[in-house]
Parts: sequence; structure tokens; C-alpha cells
Amino acid sequence: MKKIRTGLYGGSFNPIHNGHIAIARQMIEKVGLNEVWFMVSPQNPLKERDTLLDDAKRLEMARRALEGQPHLKACDYEFALPRPSYTWHTLQSLWRDYPDREFVLMIGADNWAHFGRWYHADDIMRTCNILIYPRRGYDVDALSLPSCAQLVDTGLYDVSSTEIRQLIKEGRDISRLVPADIVDMAEKYYGTTAAV
Repeated sequence: MKKIRTGLYGGSFNPIHNGHIAIARQMIEKVGLNEVWFMVSPQNPLKERDTLLDDAKRLEMARRALEGQPHLKACDYEFALPRPSYTWHTLQSLWRDYPDREFVLMIGADNWAHFGRWYHADDIMRTCNILIYPRRGYDVDALSLPSCAQLVDTGLYDVSSTEIRQLIKEGRDISRLVPADIVDMAEKYYGTTAAV
């Protein structure tokens, strides 16, 4: 039986934005993924935690943002795993729990540039296909990639969660950057009086 080809899109999604969603749609269209799972990370080992909004609130926004989006799903799977969240541990657990799926890792060119620092990077490359999407300032030579990795031309989306949080703090409009359904929620959660 053919396995369900599922892209794993890990991140803090602090908050989720239109660029994240556009990249996922492009991956489905260009690579033929059946689904993309937005794996909301409770703690990225390579990121500072002090700017990270509460796990449940980031998941709530991701789920609301993806409502009505076929083949896109917000997941809290890593919330139940040991912390910090290492992709290698997540993959091992997913393979056990979902034997009917083929998981494919989706990462930005910025993450690929530092992939050698990832926990069990060699094991990940040995056992999992990796789809790399472009990020400004990070050039990837497609011809030099290992056989497990593929550069996918999703286009560049110059929007960041950091920028969105800053705009909210300044009281500026974010409606062009995030799905309409989460504008109010993001403004509430990241406003100057919000606890992070």
C-alpha cells in the first residue's frame, strides 16, 4: 500500500503567517505531498525562549489560521515529547506512531546552512528526505546537495514572525502578513500588555 506522503514543517510559528502557509501550499503543488503538518515546536534548541509565546496560544493561532485549508494541519505532537525538541526524536516517534506515512522534512535554506549542528544530522539525512525552500541571504547550490535533499523553488516570502511581533508592539497594521482569522488574536497575544 502506498504511504501518505506527509511534509513536516517544524517551527515556533510565533506567530504563524502568510509566508508559512504559502510555502506549504507550494510544497504540496510542486513536490506532490499529500499533506503538510505544521509541527508547532515547544522549544527549539537553537532559539532563545524568552520571546516565545505560550505553546497553547501559538497552537491555537496555527489551528485557526489553517481552518478550511485542505491538506494543511497544525500539530501539537511535539508537546508530549521530551524537551528540548530534537527533530531526530520527533521522527523516530512519528515512524512508530504512523507507519502508514512517509515523512518528508521541510526546512528553510537558513536552517540548511546550519544543518550540520542539528542533533543526529547524519541519521536524519540517512533516513529522511529533506525539502529545502529558499530564504533571502542563503544561497543553496542545488547541484551540491546530498541525494536525500532537494531545493524547491517556492519563491521568496519576505515576512518574519519577528517583524510581525514588532509591528504589533508598535501598534501597526499586520493584516497583510497573517490570515484574517488570527489578526485580532495575534494583536491580543503579542500586544504590549501580553505576557510571553
